[in-house]
Amino acid sequence: MASVSGVSSSLSLLSFSSKPSRLSTRRVSTVVRNAISVEKKPFTLEKSEEIFNAAKELMPGGVNSPVRAFKSVGGQPIVFDSVKGSRMWDVDGNEYIDYVGSWGPAIIGHADDKVNAALIETLKKGTSFGAPCLLENVLAEMVISAVPSIEMVRFVNSGTEACMGALRLARAFTGRQKVIKFEGCYHGHADSFLVKAGSGVATLGLPDSPGVPKAATSDTLTSPYNDIETVKNLFDAHKDEIAAIILEPVVGNSGFITPKPEFLTAVREITKQNGALLIFDEVMTGFRLAYGGAQEYFGMTPDLTTLGKIIGGGLPVGAYGGRREIMEMVAPAGPMYQAGTLSGNPLAMTAGIHTLRRLMEPGSYDYLDKITGELIHGILDAGKRSGHEICGGHIRGMFGFFFTNGPVNNFEDAKKSDTSKFAKFHRGMLEEGVYLAPSQYEAGFTSLAHTSKDIEQTVVAAEKVLRRI
Repeated sequence: MASVSGVSSSLSLLSFSSKPSRLSTRRVSTVVRNAISVEKKPFTLEKSEEIFNAAKELMPGGVNSPVRAFKSVGGQPIVFDSVKGSRMWDVDGNEYIDYVGSWGPAIIGHADDKVNAALIETLKKGTSFGAPCLLENVLAEMVISAVPSIEMVRFVNSGTEACMGALRLARAFTGRQKVIKFEGCYHGHADSFLVKAGSGVATLGLPDSPGVPKAATSDTLTSPYNDIETVKNLFDAHKDEIAAIILEPVVGNSGFITPKPEFLTAVREITKQNGALLIFDEVMTGFRLAYGGAQEYFGMTPDLTTLGKIIGGGLPVGAYGGRREIMEMVAPAGPMYQAGTLSGNPLAMTAGIHTLRRLMEPGSYDYLDKITGELIHGILDAGKRSGHEICGGHIRGMFGFFFTNGPVNNFEDAKKSDTSKFAKFHRGMLEEGVYLAPSQYEAGFTSLAHTSKDIEQTVVAAEKVLRRI
């Protein structure tokens, strides 16, 4: 199959079964043998190492976000030079098939030609107005029409800001203080969320972060994910005190963990019964699991939703939205204050508009489901053939796997995964030209730019590495 990168119009002509196909054992084994016989350029990271060593003198840990530092997988962090489609190139000239996608936003592929062209035209008019612009209306209308729970939206600059705003709004609307979050779920680095958080906190094995006052987290209650009984007990113990439940409808920050069939329904019901709001953190899942996000995919409607990543098309952006009566509490319509100088800036709005337009094209999500299914089943089958304990899964363009037999229903289950084996696998895949998130506790992402050839090459690489380790 030809690449869909740069030929988005062809998507409307494609129709794929949602059931993923598998690469046959015979086919993979043959390709593996052929690949082993091909002489490759030696894998070196000399320039990356030089740049990173200099960075450590300039920035804490040499990075501007902790998980980039490869602490949990060891070895040398990669310093990248350029990206395009499904590929990345580092400063040493190594090429990789990318399954991080800038942690999610590159759903139509890196450096998309149409998005870049639109950005260039917008750039000519200015990068920031600090005042309203028409593009805000356009993207707001697209978000509202797509996401079932959103009747009004407020744009911000990051997922962290979106979750901060949504939590403050839930407290303002209900007049209550306490909130329930789930262990291993990450909702940004605001003080009140750094309680049993996932993502980089889990990756680095950090305790609840130093510098966070006890008062900031005293109203944050926690429960294991997929455990509705604990949620019920928390409501019983804190009657009429809980403002909201916030959750990732599909966990992406403890690795890829899906909700049990009855879990989301039960959470929705218990919040209604107790006068609390339900907040879906769809910073990862929004516009990735379906055009309307996880809430469309699962047929659920929360009270508030947070978004990020994809709606900025690779530029910094976030948003929170929900029912009109709730959102009208936000200043200047109401008394709950939240502001941002660069919120709704024309560049981010442009990238989001053109990214969402591509995702609206027929066949987009069927394609993501097909290639991601081929990818994860190929990796799982290769792992089992090589004698490893391994489990995992996917929904549309989001996937993950663990080196354990599973099932993985929550963060405690995820911690049973063999992280030392994952580190060896991660390094081996880098050497084979495949870039995965440098943590067992992060989901992976595919894009419309990934091709069947990319998937086949990745599965072949996985087979080789899994045999070695």
